[in-house]
Amino acid sequence: MAFRKSFYKTPAELRLMVEPGLVTLASLDAVRAAIRPGATTLDLDGIAGAAIHARGGVSNFKMVPGYRHTICASVNDDVVHGIPNSRPLEPGDIVSIDSGADVGGWSGDSAITVVVPDASRPEMVAARQNLSDVTEGSLWHGIARLAVARYLNEVGEAIEDFVESQGTYGILTDYIGHGIGRSMHEEPPVFNYRVRARGPEVKPGLVVAIEPMITAGTIETITRDDDWTVATADGSIASHWEHSVAVHRDGIWVLTAADGGASGLAAFGITPVRPA
Repeated sequence: MAFRKSFYKTPAELRLMVEPGLVTLASLDAVRAAIRPGATTLDLDGIAGAAIHARGGVSNFKMVPGYRHTICASVNDDVVHGIPNSRPLEPGDIVSIDSGADVGGWSGDSAITVVVPDASRPEMVAARQNLSDVTEGSLWHGIARLAVARYLNEVGEAIEDFVESQGTYGILTDYIGHGIGRSMHEEPPVFNYRVRARGPEVKPGLVVAIEPMITAGTIETITRDDDWTVATADGSIASHWEHSVAVHRDGIWVLTAADGGASGLAAFGITPVRPA
C-alpha cells in the first residue's frame, strides 16, 4: 500500500505542534480538577474552553462540522464522541474526556478517563479504575512501540498484546487513532489491534494520535439518537485514553504530556526528546 509523503512534518512544523499539545493538556488538567459528584459535563466543557482560550488557542473540536462543544464527554457505557449535557455526575461514574486545541493552525488532541470517587462502592470503583488503568497502560505500550517500530501498525500489536494480558476486555475496532497536524484528523490510520498491513514507515516527521478505546464487555457499539455519542451495545462501561506523539530525528516526544512522556515511558527504558 502506498502512502502520501505529505503527512510527514518538517522539523520546523514539529516545533509548531508543541504548543497546541500543551494547550490541549491544560484543558484536560483543568477538567480533571473539576470532576466531582454534581458537576455536569456542560460545566466541564466551559472549563476546558476557558483553559484553551487563556493560552491563546481555539477549540479544534468546534471546527468539526456540526459540533458545537469544546470537549467530548463520554460517561459509563458511552465510549467516545459523547456530547456534554446537564446531567450531574454521580459517585462511581467513569468519565472519558476528549479535548483538542488549535494554535496557529496546528492541532493537539488528547483524552483521559477519570472515575468519580464513591466510598460506598469500593469494589465497583476499583473495577472501573482498573479498566481505565488498563486502557492508559495500553496507550503507553503503543507509544513505547512507536519509539522503536519500523512500521506504524506495530503500535496496534503492542496495544492488543497488553490488553489481552490484563484480562477479558474488548478493544473497539470501529474507532481508531489517526494522524494529526494542520487538521485534527489526518492520515494515516492508527490501529489499536493487529492488522495484516504494515502501515507507513515510522520515520522523522510522523505525528499521530494514538487512542485505545477499551470496554469491559462487547466491542459492538450503537450511536445514540444525537447522532454523535457512541455507546456499547451491551451497556458495559468503557474507557478512552489518547496522546498526540511526534517522531523526529532524535527520538519521540509526547506532545500532550507535560514531560514529553518521560514518566510514562520510563518503565520501557525510553527517554523522550523534545523536537529541536
